[in-house]
Amino acid sequence: MSDWLFDLGNSRFKAAPLHEDGRVGEVVAWAHGAERLADAGPELPSGARAWLASVASPALTAQVLEALRARFAQVEVASVRSGFAGVRIAYAQPQRFGVDRFLALLAARAAGGHVLVAGVGTALTIDLLDAEGRHHGGRIAASPTVMRQALHARAAQLPALGGAYSEFADDTADALASGCDGAAVALIERSLAQGTERLGAAPTLLLHGGGALDLLPLLPQARLRPTMVLDGLAAWARAQAAQ
Repeated sequence: MSDWLFDLGNSRFKAAPLHEDGRVGEVVAWAHGAERLADAGPELPSGARAWLASVASPALTAQVLEALRARFAQVEVASVRSGFAGVRIAYAQPQRFGVDRFLALLAARAAGGHVLVAGVGTALTIDLLDAEGRHHGGRIAASPTVMRQALHARAAQLPALGGAYSEFADDTADALASGCDGAAVALIERSLAQGTERLGAAPTLLLHGGGALDLLPLLPQARLRPTMVLDGLAAWARAQAAQ
């Protein structure tokens, strides 16, 4: 029987097997609606132990836990620690720090060196981690997707999707894509500049999340790490199992 990793985000539910050598296997993902996961339920794997990270609502998290407990002999839920596996977070109240950001920092720590982690999902999250594992804090903003949705909700004539990035767009859809993607890129680039000034050396930029691929062409210095939260959850699982 195998162990599995599960990442329950705000809009997607991802799963991957955890191999015996600590590697994260092939990721599968499902979109989920408010308070339901009916589409994923029949396809959920089973095994010896499940490791879950969740930033979803308590009701949806409880629903997923019930489904996992019916399929696995043991279910463990990741939580934030002020100090864990060589990472020391900046928050005075660790419970207020998102577990997805925490796990991404665990994965970043394994990469070594100064790192700026940018997660592009429902939110845009940015965190600075130095080579000694000290977290210097971060930022949270709306992701480009949420920016577009918010504009469309307030002004229906502005399309919520479509368009291509341009420095000076001559079409409304392109202008929206350029403005929202550009806002995210500008915040990341400012964070890189400020992180370099604070640490005295340029941090490596790591991008993850569902929207990371769209920003990658605009951030050529970035490294794409699409499974970063699951990689961090694997690190959490290894550390917990070793105790």
